[in-house]
Amino acid sequence: MQKTSSRLLALLSLLQTSRDWSGDDLAERLDVTPRTVRRDIDRLRELGYPIRAFKGPAGGYRLDAGSQLPPLLFDDGQAVALALALQSAATDTTIGEDAARALSTIRQVLPSRLRRRIDLLQVTALRPPDTGGTPPVGTQLLVELSRVIHAREELRFAYGSDAADAVDPAGQPRRTQPHHLVTWRGHWYLVAWDLDRGDWRTFRVDRIRPRTPTGPRFTPRDLPGRDLGAFLAGRFRGTDGSTADWPCRGEVVLDLPAQAVAPFAQDGIVEDLGPDRSRLTLGSWSWTGLAAAIGRFDTDIHVIGPPELTNAFAQLAARYANAAGT
Repeated sequence: MQKTSSRLLALLSLLQTSRDWSGDDLAERLDVTPRTVRRDIDRLRELGYPIRAFKGPAGGYRLDAGSQLPPLLFDDGQAVALALALQSAATDTTIGEDAARALSTIRQVLPSRLRRRIDLLQVTALRPPDTGGTPPVGTQLLVELSRVIHAREELRFAYGSDAADAVDPAGQPRRTQPHHLVTWRGHWYLVAWDLDRGDWRTFRVDRIRPRTPTGPRFTPRDLPGRDLGAFLAGRFRGTDGSTADWPCRGEVVLDLPAQAVAPFAQDGIVEDLGPDRSRLTLGSWSWTGLAAAIGRFDTDIHVIGPPELTNAFAQLAARYANAAGT
């Protein structure tokens, strides 16, 4: 049988999984008797953990949120994972300062053996290079957006990069049904159904200025494709969000070896056709954009298809010829 301190730590770890546990389930997981579980629950309550008992065939327990934060207990894996997560979050423009302070606080109370392990796991989390000029998003705004999403209340907000363009051309705030708050490549986004436009929209949170009060409650709609990751990828690629595929995809053969093409193909598919030839399948938001992207490879290009890609190359050729003649 585990020592009392180790058993209490294991019990608390189970209770923190945000689910209800029956006394028998806890006893089985900890390999103790239900009576021992009841005694350990009482010990945790004495330490300040608000554990609620509920009725049922075998009885059960739930860890509720308390008015004060009691002493936290982590096993080794949880402590290391928490430290690594806080190191990674330290570059975030929104929570970076709070994450760094939290990591410093946690490190001070860790046992020396764990502190040494964490000090050896120094992670350099780099901020995406395209977010240097992004204004920080206040945590209060994130909390408020999360609350509105959870409450399923309509949200009105001014939207723009500054106060001058914080409303739409008609001078009215945006009216939305907010669904998801996500972070994507260094930015925070609100995914919402735009009531005035009758379509899904993705809004940069740093450009949102909520209006009060919030609107009536609503019944959430299903996202196209019902997959948030695919929806965002698709919207940023110019689709309706029902698929993550590029709306335009073509295939060419380049007079370059595969190893010279692959580092610059992004999410394209590169096939080796020999020492000096490779096949590239690539996508883009438009046929002209796709042709321009393929044209970055300084070599001869043989279009396999589709015809739209061939036409896009012809249009670009005409434009470039006109530009060269001016």
